[in-house]
Amino acid sequence: MAADPYEALGVARTASQDEIKKAYKRIAREAHPDLNPGDPTAAARFADAAAAYDLLKDPEQRARFDRGEIDASGQEHAERGYWRDYAGQEAGAGYRSARGFEDFGGMGDVFEDLFTRRRAGGGEGLRMRGPDHRYSLEVGFIDAAKGATRRLTLPDGATLDVRIPEGIADGQTIRLRGKGGAGIGGGEPGDALITVSVAPHPTFRREGDDVLVDLPIAIDEAVLGARVEAPTIDGPVSLTIPRGASSDQILRLRGRGVRQGDQRVRLKIVAPPRIDEELEAFMRGWRERHAYDPRKGGEP
Repeated sequence: MAADPYEALGVARTASQDEIKKAYKRIAREAHPDLNPGDPTAAARFADAAAAYDLLKDPEQRARFDRGEIDASGQEHAERGYWRDYAGQEAGAGYRSARGFEDFGGMGDVFEDLFTRRRAGGGEGLRMRGPDHRYSLEVGFIDAAKGATRRLTLPDGATLDVRIPEGIADGQTIRLRGKGGAGIGGGEPGDALITVSVAPHPTFRREGDDVLVDLPIAIDEAVLGARVEAPTIDGPVSLTIPRGASSDQILRLRGRGVRQGDQRVRLKIVAPPRIDEELEAFMRGWRERHAYDPRKGGEP
């Protein structure tokens, strides 16, 4: 038991009631025996702080102590019995109860939002759920579209195998239950929250569950039509180019997108890398006989 309650709380004798309360809350957070099992130093510190706060929280009782009418143990003031009742017990033992933190001298808000209570051995003990841990993971476009399992290396060198669900979108979060921080006092562990970023792909883009791709075609394929190979997230497929196809025309491959989505193929007519004399002569003759202006909707 500390000889001076002000020293037990680490405050000056001129401290306000609010400063005394804050000091007790701080020590309770740091030194409560349920958070420091098997640590007699922490338990003793908490017991001294709790008894000191019980003595000083009442302005009238504090004034009597300051005037020397009662000592640090509260003698000559029988109704103030906490210090006297508990200080002689094993460090911290007298301040445990079946009600968790609710009897800390009116300080039940110390661990509010952090602790839950559970039945154990006929009494109600304390437990705290472990913290959630947040991580980031970049995956490839195809992995995000089709699903995959990827290994995440944690800062401490441990690893997590993360199942990437089919169709996950950029910025979505995967929750791995029980893979976060350890709980306290038998509390359940927290979760691992993994935010996924999807790397861009040189060929594919995505709109919802549809996959978009630009497909270059030659002039003759556009004019005469053709069967060409088109890439998809499942591998190349054969695609029919209709006669008279135009650039920016969209062809749809049903069911070739993400999950039940489609793939939309946008055609891009590409001129040959070199215009030879034969092609030039043919086009000049064709222009003289069949010229049209596509900027006017193809009217002659």
